[in-house]
Amino acid sequence: MRSMLLRFRYLLSAACGAMILIGGSTASSAAGCANLPSHGDLKNALTMANDGINLTLNNQMWGTIVSDDGTVCAVAFTGDDNLQSQWLASRVISAQKANTANSLSLGNNSGGANAGLALSTANLWAAVQPGGSLFGLQFSNPVDPAVAYAGPSNRFGMKNDPMVGKRVGGINVFGGGLALYSSDGRRLGGVGVSGDTSCRDHMVAWETRHNLMLDFVTAGVSGDADRPDNIIFDTSNGFGHPNCLDAGAEGAAAVALTPVP
Repeated sequence: MRSMLLRFRYLLSAACGAMILIGGSTASSAAGCANLPSHGDLKNALTMANDGINLTLNNQMWGTIVSDDGTVCAVAFTGDDNLQSQWLASRVISAQKANTANSLSLGNNSGGANAGLALSTANLWAAVQPGGSLFGLQFSNPVDPAVAYAGPSNRFGMKNDPMVGKRVGGINVFGGGLALYSSDGRRLGGVGVSGDTSCRDHMVAWETRHNLMLDFVTAGVSGDADRPDNIIFDTSNGFGHPNCLDAGAEGAAAVALTPVP
């Protein structure tokens, strides 16, 4: 029931936003943070997702949404305190993950044989290992420290987080980042989650995206049509990712993630 109410709330918000944009907008002017969930929507979706994934550490989390051009739209956290309840380093890592998934996934309107192909950050781990086809990728687009560490810490994770409205950049190559897709297959941006093992980060990000109703993914590399950009617990796979702390529990949780629409 709580999930249904949250999804209805976001659907209503998105509909109102679309009404405001009708009239003078082109596809490009309608894109960006105005097309994406609010800080409150992200915080609610992240909290509900974090409460629902039970593995080993079960830490509190940071979450970030970026738009399709990499602009940070919202940063939120779970727990009671933005400096004490979760790993502080994970604030920037969550933004890095969101940027990565957004920038390495395609929209269905992109054309070509791989239109709509979504890559999660979990899908990048194997390829960046020494000898891998993407070795060094993680160093190619560094985080901008002037954006990542600006402003007073009492704004971290708030509606006016200092990263909001700016491009933080960064490439992350372990679980926790997913591209965001609208019902027409357009890539709207990315969501990143960090604060636990990379395995659980991926799963919390997955359910966060589902709660935000932006999980209309049509293509990926997982081999599972119901979960196209899911984590692959097989390091011999070119898109694989290692287990973290409990292989059995992590594998079971991965195949139980909510299917895409």
